[in-house]
Amino acid sequence: MPYQRHRFPRKYTPADVILLAKTDELHWWLSGPATKKIMEREYQVYGHSEFENISLISVAHLYNLRMSNAYRSITRRFTKTKPVVSRIGERIKPEAKGMPGYIRIDTVHQGDMNGGKGVYHINAVDEVTQWEIVASVERISETYLVTVLETMLLQFPFVIRGFHSDNGSEFVNRIVAQLLNKMLIRFIKSRPRHSNDNGLVESKNGSVVRKQLGYAYIPQRCAELVNGFNRDFFNPYINFHRPCFFPVSVIDSKGKIKKTYPYKDMVTPYGKLNSLPQAESYLRLGITFEGLEKIANQMSDNQFAERMVNARSNLFQQISRFVNRVA
Repeated sequence: MPYQRHRFPRKYTPADVILLAKTDELHWWLSGPATKKIMEREYQVYGHSEFENISLISVAHLYNLRMSNAYRSITRRFTKTKPVVSRIGERIKPEAKGMPGYIRIDTVHQGDMNGGKGVYHINAVDEVTQWEIVASVERISETYLVTVLETMLLQFPFVIRGFHSDNGSEFVNRIVAQLLNKMLIRFIKSRPRHSNDNGLVESKNGSVVRKQLGYAYIPQRCAELVNGFNRDFFNPYINFHRPCFFPVSVIDSKGKIKKTYPYKDMVTPYGKLNSLPQAESYLRLGITFEGLEKIANQMSDNQFAERMVNARSNLFQQISRFVNRVA
């Protein structure tokens, strides 16, 4: 005869499991003894005969039934993810309308090592002139970020009118909103399903920040060292000695608008700022084109680049010595 596995008779039917699940849902999953008592009362006190069998269950087996697939299939509930609604910043397309002072901002993380976080670079780029300011912080919490942000905004030679970020909490918070409100700067943020809203600064993260500072781990405690390099060498190089392409919109034969990047329009961010109509009207109080021109002509592009490369080499040597000393 073929082997037949012995099976104990099922004492509690699917109907009993349904009664248990219904009782749990109605009372919001009380303890096992309390649930057993309720089912006993349903049969003994209120005369509901359908509870006769399930009211005899032991507390231990009640918990077993709660873990069964039959019970879980009844009590399982699904709810849609509810997006977190933040009223900080406006979700609109960034529009500079040809005027400088509308910056886009993002963060770049400089690697991890042995569970330790590296420094964070804050990259801010003006939409019209591509004037770019890079700063470094130990962490991107409000304690570290707000002071650096205020310093960064004051490094732009023109008045800042707009501040556009993605939806990261390092920027979308009340502390940053209060700072921008104090400086009379409009705060906007990227829209859902519009990945290109912050595309300008994200492209600069790779072509500028990563290209010069790389991907290697830089300890958080070296943030001040990196910040000094940014302020004295990196930012002047980007804005006075590194030419950029600027887009020009043209309509093709099919009537579609396309962007081209003419070589003849390639200039440094300072050159672009200086070429704008009524450019002086955009400058901050105390900033003049005479002063900016002196900075631009102090060295040639190659001379300043060589100076920056030497400073960067010295920076990485200091960071390497610090890492080796800590290790």
